[in-house]
Amino acid sequence: MPTWKQAFREGLVSGSLASAFSAAYLAWAGHRRGQPAAPVNAVSHWFFGDRALRQDQASLLYTLTGYLTHHAASIFWGVLYAKAWGAREEAKEPLPAVAGAVTLATVAAIVDYQLTPKRLTPGFEHRLGRPEMSNVYAFFALGIAVGTLVMKARR
Repeated sequence: MPTWKQAFREGLVSGSLASAFSAAYLAWAGHRRGQPAAPVNAVSHWFFGDRALRQDQASLLYTLTGYLTHHAASIFWGVLYAKAWGAREEAKEPLPAVAGAVTLATVAAIVDYQLTPKRLTPGFEHRLGRPEMSNVYAFFALGIAVGTLVMKARR
């Protein structure tokens, strides 16, 4: 099992990629609805309440807070994934890495929507439909898998 320091290093990379990939999808899905920043703004509802859920335009206040929250949560999941999966030999192979990342994304979605209080849910569920939400987690999984494979290749 990797040390927490190793898991943090790998989780920082894989979580950052997961955040970037899924946030890019959030912006694209918002763009398709005419409001690119709205899904990212909604993530800041844990701090700003319902005002954040109604914000359509990009702003430092809502968009930056939403993205930083999304990024921190992605790194959290990336570190947990690296700690649990990081030392396994099969994590170096693409198919098992993707399968593990999909499992992680599924667990994250269950935690986000079944175990988390409403005020602390991701928030973008208020601005997107179910298929789009599934795609957010798919892009999250892709980022985790790519980050994990990149870090494994470096060792």
